[in-house]
Amino acid sequence: MTSADTGRPDRRKGKRGSRPDGEAPGTSAGRPRDPAIEEAIIQATRKRLATDGYSSMTIGDIVADAGVTRPTLYRRWANKYDLVIDAIRYGLRMQREAYPPLDLERLEPRDAFVEAVRRLDPRYHNERAMALHGNFMAEAEQAPGLLEHLREHGVQPRCEELLLTLVRLQQRGAVRQAADLDMAVSLCFGGYFADYLRTGREVPADFAEQVAATIWPAIAVNPE
Repeated sequence: MTSADTGRPDRRKGKRGSRPDGEAPGTSAGRPRDPAIEEAIIQATRKRLATDGYSSMTIGDIVADAGVTRPTLYRRWANKYDLVIDAIRYGLRMQREAYPPLDLERLEPRDAFVEAVRRLDPRYHNERAMALHGNFMAEAEQAPGLLEHLREHGVQPRCEELLLTLVRLQQRGAVRQAADLDMAVSLCFGGYFADYLRTGREVPADFAEQVAATIWPAIAVNPE
């Protein structure tokens, strides 16, 4: 086994997450953790993921961008894969925390649908999201776990929120019982990718409203 960054034998080989000096990942040999350092490393990783992709990015580039040393990084993450997984989790967490509260009881059915569609936007609070999705799909054979992680912790929860919103609206009698809710979710989510691939533009401010104007009449009991 060789290091993905240097081609030299990987001395960290063995149990995933273990280190040759016996230090557990996430510890710093007795020294206090510095959140600013971890933030710099995570941000550098996220940027390199979007610009270089997983296979091409190197630990050397990340530490240079973050202004830290390799030992500093390896005190926190055992390898590139673990670092990238944490970078994905960080981005997804920040994105979720940026969402405004969705109070279905206070919103009219169509307004609730529009807001749930707006939250599907992969670029919500992350302008590099489309590049990240593209990179992970392109590297599905080399690093399938990355795309699976993104699908499980990013795509599915986001789509699940819209699906649950539609189910609740269905229970309130606003959405037709025969409506194919899964297909509606797929069409809404796919709209963001289709618009990006067709135009490459920033998401229009009224994009969720445009999507709702097309989908809502097909699923609503009373489209007006």
